[in-house]
Amino acid sequence: MKLLVIIASSALVVSSVAGAIAHNGATGVVKERMVAMGAMGKAMKSLAGMMRGDSTYDAETVRNSVAVLQSHSGEALTALFPKDSISGPSEALPAIWSNWQEFEDLSEKLGLYATALGRASDKGLQQPASGSGMSAQMMMDNGGMMGQGMISQGMMGTQSMEPDPNMLAQMPVQALFNMTAQTCSVCHTKFRVEK
Repeated sequence: MKLLVIIASSALVVSSVAGAIAHNGATGVVKERMVAMGAMGKAMKSLAGMMRGDSTYDAETVRNSVAVLQSHSGEALTALFPKDSISGPSEALPAIWSNWQEFEDLSEKLGLYATALGRASDKGLQQPASGSGMSAQMMMDNGGMMGQGMISQGMMGTQSMEPDPNMLAQMPVQALFNMTAQTCSVCHTKFRVEK
């Protein structure tokens, strides 16, 4: 679990520094999305510090960071990527528009996981219960059974593609953070210029 959080937070730090440099010369929607990505990177960095134990866990700070992620996810995020807007210092790859549905799905997942994380924030960091049969690591690895399973098969075995953030919020905070960070990472890997 610590390795995943460290990797995710290290990538966020590199992304934040590179992003600050890349804003030079950006205009219009390219600059707007760079500013939005910078705000999300800062929010994720704050969350990662708490998940690693580098800073004290604070539910209010989690909710504030989550609010930033929510405000820049879903349609708010996709609106910042009008067709072929890759001029200037843009880090967007043309793959965004050729795989628009996947990009749109990732932006929606970001909002979903962030919402669940905000709703779970009052629980604080949790240690897995011994003998529970499912470790936090299992839940966190690639979204695990508790994450991706809820999305692909829906809640309670139905074929719903609309997972319930309240059900996801029953997961440990660390697992929800990891699912959020992993969504960012997948999107960056597929749709952002490699740094």
